[in-house]
Amino acid sequence: MLAILQSDASISMSELARQTNSSSATCWRRLRELEEAGVVSAPVRLVDPAKVGRGMDAFCQVRMKAQDAEARSAFQRAMDLEPAIVEVYSISGDWDYLLHIVVKDIPDLENILMTRIHELDCVATASTMFVLRRVKHTTRIPV
Repeated sequence: MLAILQSDASISMSELARQTNSSSATCWRRLRELEEAGVVSAPVRLVDPAKVGRGMDAFCQVRMKAQDAEARSAFQRAMDLEPAIVEVYSISGDWDYLLHIVVKDIPDLENILMTRIHELDCVATASTMFVLRRVKHTTRIPV
């Protein structure tokens, strides 16, 4: 069921039932249980960034000045305010955070770096990498 839903969240309950060899009522009940357990969330439509004028991906590694709760909270709040920052990961190693940024072009990226990242008092330094080409991109989780 999970593999099917990850491929097509708009599938009808009757088609899901057919593909899983169960009844529509059973599928509906199981889906509600998965939602309540937090295994699956609301279905969404994925947008092709290039087709909406955001064809440039960048990844930015961020090193914090301090690791206290206040600094982390301030940083995370600032990241939430910028829609072009689509993913934020707290990571191990030499860097503290990894950001995935989807922008129109270099000036757009520069603006985000200067106004949303480097201006923060809690940020010590950042390093940005540009994506040349997406080789693999999926939202499917192996189940």
